[in-house]
Amino acid sequence: MSLILSRRDLDFVLFEWLAVEDLLSAPRYSEHDRETLVAVMDLAEKLAEQHFLPANRIADRDEPKLSDGGEVVLPVETAEALAAFAETGLLSASQPAEIGGGQLPFVIDRAAFAWLQAASPAISGYGLLSAAAANLLITHGSPEQIDKFAKPLLAGETFGTMCLSEPQAGSSLGDIATTAVPDGTGRYRLFGNKMWISGADHALATSITHLVLARVRGAAPGTKGLSLFLVPRDVEPSTGSKVRNDVVVAALNHKMGQRGTVNAALNFGEGAFTPDGEAGAIGYLVGSEGQGLSLMFTMMNEARIGVGMSAAAIGYTGFLHSADYARTRLQGRLAGQRDPGSAPVPIIEHPDVRRMLLIQKAYVEGALALNLYCARLVDQMRCSELAEERDAKVLLLDLLTPVAKSWPSEFCLLANSLAIQVHGGYGYTRDFPVEQFYRDNRLNAIHEGTHGIQALDLLGRKVTMASGAALDIFAAEVRTSCDRASALGDEIADHAEQVEDLLGEVVAVTRQLHRLDPAEAVLANASPYLETFGHLVIGWIWLEQLIAAHGKAGDFYDGKRAAARYFLKWELPKARAVLARIGECDRTVLDTPGHWL
Repeated sequence: MSLILSRRDLDFVLFEWLAVEDLLSAPRYSEHDRETLVAVMDLAEKLAEQHFLPANRIADRDEPKLSDGGEVVLPVETAEALAAFAETGLLSASQPAEIGGGQLPFVIDRAAFAWLQAASPAISGYGLLSAAAANLLITHGSPEQIDKFAKPLLAGETFGTMCLSEPQAGSSLGDIATTAVPDGTGRYRLFGNKMWISGADHALATSITHLVLARVRGAAPGTKGLSLFLVPRDVEPSTGSKVRNDVVVAALNHKMGQRGTVNAALNFGEGAFTPDGEAGAIGYLVGSEGQGLSLMFTMMNEARIGVGMSAAAIGYTGFLHSADYARTRLQGRLAGQRDPGSAPVPIIEHPDVRRMLLIQKAYVEGALALNLYCARLVDQMRCSELAEERDAKVLLLDLLTPVAKSWPSEFCLLANSLAIQVHGGYGYTRDFPVEQFYRDNRLNAIHEGTHGIQALDLLGRKVTMASGAALDIFAAEVRTSCDRASALGDEIADHAEQVEDLLGEVVAVTRQLHRLDPAEAVLANASPYLETFGHLVIGWIWLEQLIAAHGKAGDFYDGKRAAARYFLKWELPKARAVLARIGECDRTVLDTPGHWL
């Protein structure tokens, strides 16, 4: 049995719950059959086992270095893993056939990629960013940009980055200072500094495609003045031959986790290179001036869901490792066994160890299923012939995006912490991989918008967008599930009642918060609101899995029911307690001045 992910669970989620075979009746996916989908999953599992997993510890140990000549040096195993990935064609698995893609369901694409994210979060990060960059260009770029830049990204010939943050601005994108100056040829020259850029520079491919937010000289202040530029590391100026663009690595950032993904400060336009004889990084406008942030959200939202899947995958592999360890580690004796000469038992026989494993299972299987549900929404959007139905799926995915990103990043990290605890003293040593899982997963609460930013997005914008239509659509989906579960009776009906009650409380508190003034009182409660809303979503996801498992026998299905039971009895009550406090709109945070801290 693999300790990367559970193929049995993925098959359950894909084929027994989400019914991905039903997608194959849509014209977009009609060329495929179940055998094709299974073969893709087999290929991803093999790639993860043979290439990404062996390279993972090496990439963590031998983190990126800058050579004396300013080049970023990576272990050869990283390059080999990514070359094997590119050779499979999985980078373009769900892209349209007309641009060279496999035109597979997006949910299969994401499930396959989850194997690589679990096997090596750092190495898979290059693919995550490249696919998201290509999708942005396919959606918003010109035909020339798609042909010249998106297609090489999908082929693994080049890799992509997302350049938003700056040293002085961080997540405050309205304070971006990087400047773009038209050069009179239809191009722009960029000058400025970017920070925390994943995949910033390396020799893994022929070039790197930077997608950069910058402000055209004279543009309005704030986010409305931002434009989006495509800045290749290697350009073909007037001479026609490739030369280095004026983009250099200023310094590498040394991270606690995901060390195998280069992370750096980049300087644009400092004159280290002079394409066409001038300083300034050559860039090409994507879309129109002033559209930068709205266009970048295409990449950001895809990356956010990708980060959520990464968090779920890292949590999941930690759970599998700790469960395996608990089955093989002999220590102690059962309660009541007083004979010191009796044989020690596997620690999984101890109730507290089973408690820690059950918590992990409830978190990671719920998080993985949520992210695959979100991927299936993308397929429904792509295949729907009715605009009203398509618009409803768009709103639902928009609502769930901050949850799919941040809830796994918080609670699957907690699962990783419990995996260390199950290992005891061995857990925090490098002899076992669970300590690296924790370090790797800790970054996901910061990647692509921090937990607090996602919370502000959810409470401050998503639950009220379209006059509350997104929340109404979500509530209708949950109530439909509850009605189906209630008809089945017994324990499933009890679970449905608890989920529906929590839904009613969440809707009521949401409306209460948005009637209050000032807004600070609302936003001070945003983070606990996100965690509570996330618990509601995961409670619903578990209810859906219970329905799919209804009437089916065996250890796998009994394990599903046990994890759902735990979440119902232990996690949902926590959410209700926090929700009651949120409803009081406590001002402790607002009324505590900084000099007290």
